[in-house]
Amino acid sequence: MIVTKLKLDKYFFSKNFFTFLIIFFSFSLSADPLQKAVNNEFRDLKNTTRDIYRNPYETLSFFELEPSMTVVELSPGGGWYTEILASYLDNSGTLIAAHFDRNSSNNYLKKSRINFEKKISSEAIYNKVKIVDLTSKLSEPGSVDAVLTFRNLHNWLGPMMDKVFSNTFTALKSGGIFGIVEHRALKGTSMEDMKKSGYVTEDHAIKIAEKHGFRLVSRSEINANPKDTKNHPKGVWTLPPSLRLKEKNKDKYVAIGESDRMTLLFKKP
Repeated sequence: MIVTKLKLDKYFFSKNFFTFLIIFFSFSLSADPLQKAVNNEFRDLKNTTRDIYRNPYETLSFFELEPSMTVVELSPGGGWYTEILASYLDNSGTLIAAHFDRNSSNNYLKKSRINFEKKISSEAIYNKVKIVDLTSKLSEPGSVDAVLTFRNLHNWLGPMMDKVFSNTFTALKSGGIFGIVEHRALKGTSMEDMKKSGYVTEDHAIKIAEKHGFRLVSRSEINANPKDTKNHPKGVWTLPPSLRLKEKNKDKYVAIGESDRMTLLFKKP
């Protein structure tokens, strides 16, 4: 009788302890503000399907973001990361979106800015988001905790990249974060091929960042894709989500997935 009772007590203890662990880890997950932001209800479904390639939780964790920071997102495009950052920084932080210049003479850039402004005005979650021009000073000197950019360096190759990096350095506080994700070219790729393909070498990204005073702190393979050979007919735009060749060899490029990407963390001394 005593043996049976001991067995029952052990059974109930084990069962209750297992239940406790499930509840504890479930609570920990729901209490994580970054995980909550990644899972927020305002994200577009077509954007969430890209998470498997873009790894937003791991990427923003690597960039050491905190929810109370003032963050600039450079060239946010359609707002893929804006959806996450606006939610993450909503309570105690600030998000500044540095989009294409409002008065740009380029119709594509102007339309993209207008569409982004419509998105920002569509939901209360974006009420605190401030929009500035990409070529502006971004914010007051030394006022920003982090500046992030995702898959944009290839659009800035040349003087524009110098301007953006210089303005970024000025806007950041000492110790501030500069996080970069970009399509990664093979080592030794020429500037001409970088511009045509949309892939940029790590060496070039680091060289320009260090030129403007940044210190490389760490690099990560979070967004690496070893299946990407980087020799596609339409450059990086051959791969998802662009699929520039449309139905031609579509299954092949979908199987590769999105591009191989560098993930670099710099800081302002």
